[in-house]
Amino acid sequence: MEIGAVPIFVFALAAAAVAVGMALFGKLVGPGRTTPVKQMPYESGMDPVHDARRRFDVWFYLVAIEFLLFDVELLFLYPWAVASGHPQGIDRAVAEGLIASRTLVFGGAMVFIGLLTVGLIYAWRKGAFRWR
Repeated sequence: MEIGAVPIFVFALAAAAVAVGMALFGKLVGPGRTTPVKQMPYESGMDPVHDARRRFDVWFYLVAIEFLLFDVELLFLYPWAVASGHPQGIDRAVAEGLIASRTLVFGGAMVFIGLLTVGLIYAWRKGAFRWR
């Protein structure tokens, strides 16, 4: 095995051990009594007692879109923030010709944040943040 692959192997082994340990610990300490209510499936905030092809309220779709908006925001902005904070992050990419300039990266991030703001304002006006 190559030396560079050892940390990856150790990490995968530790992750598997934690997963198995959590499952065993949950079985040992968790409640053991099952009832018909506990065994019933539960999806999208409603009990599944109707036909699977019935219509859902628009509320569920708005919540899903909001989640995607802010989830994708983190996926886009986190690496940008890490590279901006690192002394050689974006400057090295500019030097290697991977991106045109630091201003282009900052402008792209600001356009993305602007689009997210428009989405946030839209969801706010539609009342997606009101508790029902």
